[in-house]
Amino acid sequence: MSDHRAEDGLTILPVTGLGEFGPGSDVAAEITAAAPWLESGDVLVVTSKIFSKSEGRMVDAPTDPDERDAFRRKLIDDETVRIVARRNRTLITANRNGLVQAAAGVDGSNVRTDQIALLPLDPDASAAGLRAALAERGLDVAVIVTDTMGRAWRTGQTDVAIGAAGLAVSHSYDGVDDAYGNTLMVTDIAVADELAAAADLVKGKLDGVPVAVVRGYTPIEDGSCARDLVRDLDDDMFRLGVEEALAQGRREAILTRRSVRAFTDDAVPDEVMNASFADALTAPAPHHTHPIRFLWLRDTDRRRTLLDAMSSAWRADLSGDEKTSESIARRVARGRILYDAPELVIPVLTGDGMHTYSDDRRNACENTMFTVAGGAAVSGLLVALSVRGVGSCWVGSTIFAASTVLDVLDLPAHWQPLGAVAIGYPAAEAGLREPAAIDGLVMTL
Repeated sequence: MSDHRAEDGLTILPVTGLGEFGPGSDVAAEITAAAPWLESGDVLVVTSKIFSKSEGRMVDAPTDPDERDAFRRKLIDDETVRIVARRNRTLITANRNGLVQAAAGVDGSNVRTDQIALLPLDPDASAAGLRAALAERGLDVAVIVTDTMGRAWRTGQTDVAIGAAGLAVSHSYDGVDDAYGNTLMVTDIAVADELAAAADLVKGKLDGVPVAVVRGYTPIEDGSCARDLVRDLDDDMFRLGVEEALAQGRREAILTRRSVRAFTDDAVPDEVMNASFADALTAPAPHHTHPIRFLWLRDTDRRRTLLDAMSSAWRADLSGDEKTSESIARRVARGRILYDAPELVIPVLTGDGMHTYSDDRRNACENTMFTVAGGAAVSGLLVALSVRGVGSCWVGSTIFAASTVLDVLDLPAHWQPLGAVAIGYPAAEAGLREPAAIDGLVMTL
């Protein structure tokens, strides 16, 4: 594709003397009357408000400031498809055309005080309609419909193309070598936006000049339109504002936790493991104690020795249940995940800080209370790992082989294993869990 530059320079001309537009205005006739010098090959840049007025997108509004403000907020809600960010009274939204801007483009400037402007329903269609009407007058011009927007990471506003017809809205240099022999990658110039911004330099915001002509740029028509400049939501790295992203992350954190049974061979960095332990150990515990320990089995031989001993104990238990050898083999094979996972952690309840009472009932209650605290810490570990992109699977095997665990690892006799956690990066992306159905599981008394 040839370079998109205007090698001989650009001329940007304001179209002055335009009257007030309203429903049913012949926009092509008004512009050609005000700019009889318009030529084929020009790029006509038109403020969207002209189409808001001519296409019936002006809404009668209260003149009382408070009532007008409340009415405008309702219009914003009606025009909004998705809220991107909110801060105080500023609302950044996406509208039905995917345009992301403040207040869904609902605008009370440069209109009568008893009206508010909404964006055209289809700015690309507005641009195409004006281009066709001008073609009937013998003029082959490209048309850009503009609106003013802020920009991420930058202060200030600029005009951008929200509608376009008759020109390639972007120019890609991907795969092209520069003068030094470097191959350009991800270099796609938003030509329509550049022309919109340039034209605004002669239109201004207060001078009543809603139309400008860019001359010297030769449009290449490729069937594209301004909608093609809107990034797809799936490809948008910044589809939410900071506060909205944080809020969504908090809501979805627990739903990221899934039982992962297949891992990659990638090691989980120590800092990720330690940060997850630290998060998990904020779980509530009785009497301001720290009764939970996470045993991180990093010694491969020690891990295998323990798991082999647990496997033998499990086989013995199952044999006593009169299971067939095939059934025993299948059940024991489920524990293979504890061998294969990149990391293995055994949470234990030490009982540190547990009160002793004069009767068995309260002692049993105390143990239950501490066990619940252990469960909270285990759950916290699983979630802390998952929000860092690390998978895990909690397995209850050490609970059934507590004495084996204590013997092999030479642990105090009163410690209570609370299962085992296989940890590693998931072999496949699992996505979020669906929230559980609560019918019959939550009882209101």
